[in-house]
Amino acid sequence: MKNRYTFLIVFFLFVVLPYKQLLSQNGGSSTYEFLRLPNSARIAAMGGDFLAINDNDITLTLANPSLITPQMNNHLGLSFVDYYSDVNYGFANYSRTFSKLGSYTGTIQFINYGKFTSSDVDGTPAGDFTAGEYNFNLGWGRQLDSTFSIGANFKAIYSDLQDYHSFGIAVDVAGTYNNSDRGLTVSLIGRNIGRQLKSYVAGNNEPLPFELQLGMSQRLKHLPFRYSILLNHLEKWDLTYNDPNDDTYTDPLTGKATNKGPFDKFGDKLMRHVVIGGEFIPSRYFSIRFGYNYQRRQEMKVESKLSTVGFSWGFGLRVSKFNFSYSRSAYHLAGSPNFITITTNLADFARKKSL
Repeated sequence: MKNRYTFLIVFFLFVVLPYKQLLSQNGGSSTYEFLRLPNSARIAAMGGDFLAINDNDITLTLANPSLITPQMNNHLGLSFVDYYSDVNYGFANYSRTFSKLGSYTGTIQFINYGKFTSSDVDGTPAGDFTAGEYNFNLGWGRQLDSTFSIGANFKAIYSDLQDYHSFGIAVDVAGTYNNSDRGLTVSLIGRNIGRQLKSYVAGNNEPLPFELQLGMSQRLKHLPFRYSILLNHLEKWDLTYNDPNDDTYTDPLTGKATNKGPFDKFGDKLMRHVVIGGEFIPSRYFSIRFGYNYQRRQEMKVESKLSTVGFSWGFGLRVSKFNFSYSRSAYHLAGSPNFITITTNLADFARKKSL
């Protein structure tokens, strides 16, 4: 009974706390957008910015804290992304479980926008400056029973853009259902519920990139394969933008254009919420991953050359005590970012030393 009440409290947090943001949040109108970036090569390879996979991967917990488990104790995760131009970002995760306090993760997230040259109104150089944003995250997770778990993240966010500085706080709340016998995991997540405490310009507070997400993964019983289906932005149905010159529907795969009908418009809006991914796992030491993000393809494609925009791929490899992951995600014809992630259990080194 106690576990049921706890689950209802989590549901209350999902529905009531974000209510005002559910009514007004629009894509591209929020600050701290770097919080949406995929934080591991595995997530990027499977097309999204979160996953509902319960296999003690510490790099999944920043986006889905209900996946934090005692089995992650002393795990370390490091990620680096070679983004566009001189922009890069990365993460460092560490997990610790305390017998009376529960299981926690600490994460440092950063994005570096590179070096810029400042000029006055006449174009005379006035020196160089850098810009970056940071998130200091504390995550907590708890197993309610054999199938249900909950979790939360607390975020302290700092943004430094030349002479403009901002500070904010946010929380994520998540609940996960995991049926290990069926290989099924389902997660519901409310992300970036919070506000700016100090805005870039006094009196001009901006909303955070709140998002309500639902994800599931299923590992097949007779094949070494797991598929993933993610639903993003459940707080807003229409993710399209108003383009009065666009009266046609272009097939995202073939590029063939036809007049838009009611079904085409409905299907387009529906699919913008969906991310599909897969993971082929022939052994515990190697896996191949791929994903497809319909919304990314629709927004970033170039009609004259569709290429592989919206698709992603990667692999995972275990060598000795380390798990390596690499992926490439096609955002645009201008290039595909490289994602690199390394995880390890620090306790493995301590055990070897004690021998």
